[in-house]
Amino acid sequence: MTSDAPKQLNRLGQSLWLDNITRSLLDSGTLKGYIDNKFVTGLTSNPTIFDHAISRNSWYDAEIRRQLNNGLSSEALFFKLAVQDLTRAADLFSPVYARTGTVDGFVSLEVSPLLAYDTQATVAQAKLLHLQANKPNLFIKIPGTSEGLPAIEEAIFAGVPVNVTLLFSAEQYRAAADAYLKGLERRVAAGLSPDMRSVASLFVSRWDRAVMDKVPAELRNTLGIAVGRQSYKAYRDVLESERFQRLENLGARAQRLLFASTGTKDKNASDTLYISGLAAPNTVNTMPEETLLAFADHGKLAGSLPRDGGDAETILLAHTKAGIDLVALAARLQSDGAKSFVDSWHELLGAINAKSKVLA
Repeated sequence: MTSDAPKQLNRLGQSLWLDNITRSLLDSGTLKGYIDNKFVTGLTSNPTIFDHAISRNSWYDAEIRRQLNNGLSSEALFFKLAVQDLTRAADLFSPVYARTGTVDGFVSLEVSPLLAYDTQATVAQAKLLHLQANKPNLFIKIPGTSEGLPAIEEAIFAGVPVNVTLLFSAEQYRAAADAYLKGLERRVAAGLSPDMRSVASLFVSRWDRAVMDKVPAELRNTLGIAVGRQSYKAYRDVLESERFQRLENLGARAQRLLFASTGTKDKNASDTLYISGLAAPNTVNTMPEETLLAFADHGKLAGSLPRDGGDAETILLAHTKAGIDLVALAARLQSDGAKSFVDSWHELLGAINAKSKVLA
């Protein structure tokens, strides 16, 4: 069974990205197949994906063995491997990048989460990684935490395309959008072009996982999409604001809203819940490989997100009445996400170190 849902999503104007990258995906031609046959137009990555790929498989052994005599630290070796993979992926997406006027066709690489509290070090690494990759369609991922916001502004000002990650609410999205716009405004003031690319990644499914056992049955698996709808309204508000329109007149482009963490966590819910329920033009949905294949097999669209957020506020209020403090939960999800990134980073570097010792 196959579905034409990916084609419908593409026609609606939403970009379908894959949340996965491995050397096997590249070497086997699988990623190219997804681009050609499943309307995949971009890709995201994170430390956990690389950790699993390196520690559980032999795909990177030959390259790690080649690098052993270069005296690279585990972190330097990781970035070398990641840049190799992501530049290859960027080349595969370069026709999409050109065809869409440089709006789509991006891949993403994350800065070290250990630099989260150091703005200047984050910006310096973002610049270095973008320079090393030397691909215009490469985003550098920077967390949208309070500490990350100045780094986002600084990176945009410096000409580095940014994927703002770890956003969990409309309020956090608005803060990320403000940082992006500040970076553009500084570029204009400095006589530079505001034609920069960025996405703002809203994490969705973790909301429902966090409240799964704390709300009535009728509210289960509704919170993530409600937050997505509320954030989509905020996104449209930003695009229609006088502030953005002034920049747009000078050549600026939208920082597109990206729906992330879209793999369904509840086995009793639809495996394409967050794809079907979050379709909207001029946005992105990045999904795990399992979810992509499910959507291509039996996915269905449920229409486009309403401009005004639809029933988002009603559903959010119902959760509040059920005892969920949404503001506190958004802050906790972002904080836990940042800690998880650090833990994943340490596990990744440990896996590289262990693999290096074995191969030596």
